[in-house]
Amino acid sequence: MARRRGAVPGARLRAVRVPSTVYTRGVTPSASALRPLRGLRLDLSHRTSSEEELPAEVARLWLGGRGLGAYLALRERLYDVEPLSPENPLIFAPGPLTGTGAPASGRYSVTSRSPLTGTVFDGNSGGNFGNALRRLGWDYLVVTGALDEPGYVTVGLDGAGEAAPADPSAEPFAGPGDATLRPAAGLWGLEVPAALERVRELHPKSEAAVIGPAGERGVLFASIVNNRGRSIGRGGLGTVMGAKRLKSLVLGGHGDHKPTVADPERLEFIVYEAEKLLKSNPITSTALPEFGTSVLVNVLNQAGAMPTRNHRESQFEGAASICGEMLKKDHVQRRSACRGCIIGCARRTSAGGQTGEGPEYETIWALGAQCGVSDLTAIVQANYACNRAGMDTITMGSTIACAMELTELGLLPGGPRFGDARAIIELAEATAAGEGLGAELALGSARFAALYGRPELSMSVKQLEIPAYDPRGMKAQGLAYATSNRGGCHLRANMLSPEILGVPKMVDRFATLGKAGLLINLQNLNAVLDSLSVCKFTAFAMKEDYYARQLSAVWGEQVEPQELLLLGERIWNAERLFNLAAGFSRAEDTLPPRLLHEPVPAGPSAGQVVDLPPMLDEYYISRGWDEDGVPSAAKLERLGLTETAAAAGIAGSVPAPAGTAAP
Repeated sequence: MARRRGAVPGARLRAVRVPSTVYTRGVTPSASALRPLRGLRLDLSHRTSSEEELPAEVARLWLGGRGLGAYLALRERLYDVEPLSPENPLIFAPGPLTGTGAPASGRYSVTSRSPLTGTVFDGNSGGNFGNALRRLGWDYLVVTGALDEPGYVTVGLDGAGEAAPADPSAEPFAGPGDATLRPAAGLWGLEVPAALERVRELHPKSEAAVIGPAGERGVLFASIVNNRGRSIGRGGLGTVMGAKRLKSLVLGGHGDHKPTVADPERLEFIVYEAEKLLKSNPITSTALPEFGTSVLVNVLNQAGAMPTRNHRESQFEGAASICGEMLKKDHVQRRSACRGCIIGCARRTSAGGQTGEGPEYETIWALGAQCGVSDLTAIVQANYACNRAGMDTITMGSTIACAMELTELGLLPGGPRFGDARAIIELAEATAAGEGLGAELALGSARFAALYGRPELSMSVKQLEIPAYDPRGMKAQGLAYATSNRGGCHLRANMLSPEILGVPKMVDRFATLGKAGLLINLQNLNAVLDSLSVCKFTAFAMKEDYYARQLSAVWGEQVEPQELLLLGERIWNAERLFNLAAGFSRAEDTLPPRLLHEPVPAGPSAGQVVDLPPMLDEYYISRGWDEDGVPSAAKLERLGLTETAAAAGIAGSVPAPAGTAAP
């Protein structure tokens, strides 16, 4: 069956039915305190708003956040839509635990089709934006269309919280939600911190999500940032927002619709138990609060799993200069945390007379070891440059590293060289401004490397740059990258826990087979966490039974842990169907050639490569997919996705007869 990789510019959305009632093992409709989901839809092109309602059973089967985003993306056939066209929506969705007081649950997701990868894509962020949306009485918000001129939209302010008289140029949307379009004359062009500060001055009682200059100029890895500096960082969802000429989405921050909890006393007790676990676990009580995610620099480097100089090596000789201990000693001012989080893994830092958030481990790696840079001050300053512009630091650093290798090969005369600390700052700024080499780096490493005839030098999967864990030193992480539905990503499932940290148990990190089931369980669980909208770090201390108990208290009905994992499996398979409909196949479930064929030259992982094909075969069999990665008819039926697959033009594969050898 032919697959469509190319997007269709200007394609019209055609709503298709995604079944809302499914009778399968583990999901049995019953009497419930669940209510229908209320959604607000804003059409920027026509300045109209509308309310829609989804049956309560949609919440039962898709939860919220990422899962609800996947449901809506399939229902509206976004795989047929050009990512930067007005028809590609941004779907803002908190989860059922957001705002309930559950630990580390003040989060929300944004879903769209990524302009960087072409895949279904969601990002998950902390801050207070998701709480504010729920307090306004909305379970999700969909933004479609595009503005003729740059502007920003307020929702739910109702004339309150204004620091100045009403703007006569403001244009109310026709419809519900108290949505108003306002000119962005004083906002467009502002960097992220200044834009957030200006919005707060204009609307003191509000919560805002903004883009920076990178999103305005079409950098393909621009981010969306909300108050407290929390980002929807990867995949270019800020670029989608910029294509709509939408500088900011501003919510009234003090709505009256407190999220309903069916059994508050039960939830309070479960939260008490969960917080005791978080406070007693060494990772969530000591390592992350003390050093943040940068604690991983020495851990991964000592294991020989820290990619260095565009993944040519897996150990960085300068790691001791850029580790979490040095960050704390020389740059950290204080800890910070997302709303309602007792872990507090974030950091306020200073460097070179500047202050800001971070950097996190991934950023230290991307702008440090990946570029051969051991100057921590320069790394922190380059991180600030990305944060101000609203850019993903992982893609930025890895794309600069690609340019450095091209320079070394003589293909980019006068380009940056490995170890050039000043270059990472200057190139981040040039990329945000669209100047010089930065205009090409703004494409991301896959397109950039292809421009110079060396696509294999892009360390990406599905055109999303892979993060700071060399899969030659932890083999199942390579399988996690290859099978990730949004491209090279450690947040879909990070095998760091079992392969390096020994949580919940240590497995042989160099073993090729026998880990597909463990990976699938993590992928399903993380789909649940993104859909409940809780922080993944809580999973270091909590198992799925705690999430199931919290959800049971909120919904007022019993949710079993295995039922929760089944919901995660449904979400994962739905995202797979989206990508299949968009033209992706087994051919894209791969790794950069370097990781498959170039052995690590030295260190603890010396001589290792990733033998991916047998791992992929085992994974597909364990998932219930055929050898091409298409879910079987039986799998689709069990998950209630048969009609969804048919609407997307995907026919579920028929498994081989009993006794036939597996592929």
